[in-house]
Amino acid sequence: MKRKRMKKTNPNQKSNRSILCMTYFIVGIFVCLIVYLGYFMQFERESVINNPYNGRISLFSDKVVRGKILAADGTVLADTGEDEFGDEKREYPMGQIFAHAVGYLDKGKTGLEAQVNFYLLSSHINLLQQIGNDLAGEKNPGDSVITTLDAGLQKAAYDLLGDRKGAVVVMEPGTGKILAMVSRPAFDPNTLDEEWEALTGEDENAKSQAKLLNRASQGLYPPGSTFKIITALEYIREHPQDYENFTFDCTGYYQEGEYAIQCYHGTAHGHQNLQQAFANSCNGAFAYLGLSLDKGRLKSLAEEMLFNNELPVSLTYSKSSYQMEETADVWETLQTSIGQGKTQITPLHNGMIAAAIANGGTLMKPYMVDRVENVAGDTVKKYMPEAYGPLMSANEAETLTEFMKEVVNSGTASALRTEAYTVAGKTGSAEFDKNKETHGWFVGFAPAENPEIVVSVLVEESGSGGRTAAPIARGIFDTYFSR
Repeated sequence: MKRKRMKKTNPNQKSNRSILCMTYFIVGIFVCLIVYLGYFMQFERESVINNPYNGRISLFSDKVVRGKILAADGTVLADTGEDEFGDEKREYPMGQIFAHAVGYLDKGKTGLEAQVNFYLLSSHINLLQQIGNDLAGEKNPGDSVITTLDAGLQKAAYDLLGDRKGAVVVMEPGTGKILAMVSRPAFDPNTLDEEWEALTGEDENAKSQAKLLNRASQGLYPPGSTFKIITALEYIREHPQDYENFTFDCTGYYQEGEYAIQCYHGTAHGHQNLQQAFANSCNGAFAYLGLSLDKGRLKSLAEEMLFNNELPVSLTYSKSSYQMEETADVWETLQTSIGQGKTQITPLHNGMIAAAIANGGTLMKPYMVDRVENVAGDTVKKYMPEAYGPLMSANEAETLTEFMKEVVNSGTASALRTEAYTVAGKTGSAEFDKNKETHGWFVGFAPAENPEIVVSVLVEESGSGGRTAAPIARGIFDTYFSR
């Protein structure tokens, strides 16, 4: 009987296989590190470098004089000077007007001072100058940040708000450039040290004023009738073939069981189609159609419009919220349909929704920095417009534009009617406390047929948006189109 010969294993083969596996493993880790490094440099580098917890950034100030922040036309918004002792001191020539957009430095960085901290503490002068400054023990001049902010529009918005609490945001819908961002009441960043205790105090006056709060991006308010843009869009989506056949007879209020919804000041609008109800901001009509909507789809649409979601912006903001679920009762449904209830939004976010409509349904990411320049005026970094994506179809945007034009032509925003340009918009009056006056809203854009700018206005406790917010928007449009 023949014996089977056993095949001998070559110990060298085992060793070679182990070495090969280890080589693949090391190469794999190396490739992963390269991919992560590329991702970090492309997407995360700036946010990590500018993180307030990054202690290394403060070391840059030992070698670099913090650079300037400028408006789009070169107006100086922030600069570094010297105090009476020869120490560096941050100066803000425009004072309160740009306070929230530019921010401050001395009490924890905010606004642009925080957002572009790294660039302001970087210096791209030529190598010979750097060597000369190092040898002389002198600091290098920091790079300057040129913003998208329009000094004329910013001042107009600040003046038009006057002593009232509120906010204004002005944007280019086709690029996402923020042209103005105003919040009132404001503070003077030049005197922050002296006023800090009064600004941050626990007394009722400090709390009610909340001057340090950027109401434009951080103030949360019920959207009021501006939310009817979303309610109307959902109705159009659920009735694509026959939404134009919608009718409602308004007597000044709408009764559903034990609940009643009243139109502003009890105005009876009479027989209304959907466009007329939108133009006249008829609460009864929108409460009535709101009950017919699919609540799950309405919430999905609100979230498509970035409620309950992160906004594609690099500045500090509050997240808008939409809370109505499919199990909501009649009263919550009625309230939510007209922009009341638990729904809250910032003026910036409201302006972004209007900007998407103005841009054919596509939202461009809002941004406030145009470029970074060295002391010689050479561009170090250029920011370009970037699309976030479509919030609606082009046909839906066109339909909503027609609705919003009618708000100006025959509805609640008649203050914006002019032969100089056409406006599409929506007013709102947002109730937040039964014992106080409503907040006034306006969001819209001009020219309606070829939009160049979007304006979002919120005036706290001012009553009708058509009476208070729309005239402010008119003043901003007038300033823009008269140049």
